[in-house]
Amino acid sequence: MRTGGPAMAAPEESLRRRKAGNAGAEPGSPPGRGPGREPTGCNARLRAGTFWLTRIVLLRALAFVYFVAFLVAFHQNKQLIGDRGLLPCGTYLKSVQQYFRGPVGWDAVSYAPTLLWLLDWSHMDSNLDALALLGLGVSSFVLLTGCANMALMATLWVLYMSLVNVGQIWYSFGWESQLLETGFLGIFLCPLWSLSRLPTGTPPSQIVLWGFRWLIFRIMLGAGLIKIRGDQCWRDLTCMDFHYEAVLIISGNLSFLNWLTMVPSVACFDDATLGFLFPSGPGGLKDRVLKLQEEAAQGLRPPPRYGCMVRQAVHVALGILVAWLSVPVVVNLLSPTQVMNTSFNPLRIVNTYGAFGSITKERTEVILQGTASLNASMPDAVWEDYEFKCKPGDPGRRLCLISPYHYRLDWLMWFAAFQTYEHHEWILHLAGKLLANDATALSLLALNPFENRAPPRWVRGEHYRYKFSRPGGRHAAAGKWWVRRRLGPYFPPVSLPDLKDYFQSREWPYPELP
Repeated sequence: MRTGGPAMAAPEESLRRRKAGNAGAEPGSPPGRGPGREPTGCNARLRAGTFWLTRIVLLRALAFVYFVAFLVAFHQNKQLIGDRGLLPCGTYLKSVQQYFRGPVGWDAVSYAPTLLWLLDWSHMDSNLDALALLGLGVSSFVLLTGCANMALMATLWVLYMSLVNVGQIWYSFGWESQLLETGFLGIFLCPLWSLSRLPTGTPPSQIVLWGFRWLIFRIMLGAGLIKIRGDQCWRDLTCMDFHYEAVLIISGNLSFLNWLTMVPSVACFDDATLGFLFPSGPGGLKDRVLKLQEEAAQGLRPPPRYGCMVRQAVHVALGILVAWLSVPVVVNLLSPTQVMNTSFNPLRIVNTYGAFGSITKERTEVILQGTASLNASMPDAVWEDYEFKCKPGDPGRRLCLISPYHYRLDWLMWFAAFQTYEHHEWILHLAGKLLANDATALSLLALNPFENRAPPRWVRGEHYRYKFSRPGGRHAAAGKWWVRRRLGPYFPPVSLPDLKDYFQSREWPYPELP
């Protein structure tokens, strides 16, 4: 029998071709699938442990929060801290300068770091608008494209820090410092200049990712500890009888706080987890990340260049800085007298956080009213309510949902109701502007009862307690969302001449009657 004839030649040749086709294949690879033959597109499965797509998601989420923050600033800063604002930032900077007794120097700048030191204070409204509009432009670009570099992210951080440090009480909330800390870490997540969404030469730094994880850990731990230490109702499990938490991110109207808190938590998820957010297909981001993962698995990545080593050194320095600045934060977390939402450095790089350490069992509100009557003490004086854009006022007005937007004046009116007007002198400044029908201040309100009329002769503040109307009750049947009861006066009736000396002593522009 012939063994080397044509009958055996074809199988041997076929076997040789298959072996040649499998040359260089990894051990255990399926027949016919060698390097670079991994399925892509819809069948691609990303490996765990890389964070290319994570960086894109995190930067776009951060840019979204920046966009909202700068939008709020553009719409409200002129009325709150502008040239004729309720607490003018120019006056504030002058007071800082006077405190350090001299021209603008390092002490003043380090106390209140802001670009406004370098600008013309006689046009503060224009300065504030310029900072807000530039922030809106940069954050919009990052949000829409997913492209960012250190220069752009540093610009956003410097611009917002410049507003926060002159915002006074209007910017005194924990989410302002939280945005600055999150934004500072975001600077080091990006390449220096490249605007590629997938800058292959600068993979996301593990040090920076752990910085975000350290941030979300402190936020959650601080919020929990301040509750346990701050109010007995959290320990006896009765706080939820008063604290509303259903779909809080939407219904809470807590500015962009909840949205911002989600941003650092993105760093806890890798590409394999977040890949579903990106479309599959040849040449797409998901496909390109898969190829990067394959190259890394086969050791085909080029050796690190000098710039990469410099970058690594910068990230190590960042880790050391965050660790050093975290010492007072950790001490505060461990302290039985823990304070919440506090910064320990003027740049607000590492801060302490906490929310709802104590729960108010009742809701009180300050209602501003005006009258055209000559004598405010007459019983027949007709007092008309001013309505704010979102805070409770008219019992028949439906609740607003504005999250993540933030009405800063409405929020501070709620805080003012906890104390007396002497603790919130800006409220008398607001009263003076209402007495002059000041258009700038009135733009912060929803309803001016004296619109297209002569301004009121008197304005007063009334203190009310608010409760939700009961479903099916008589108040709800009458179309009222709230039931309110007057507690008494918050501040007595004032006229514009009454406030003249008060305005001059604080260097506030005296309102001009139309």
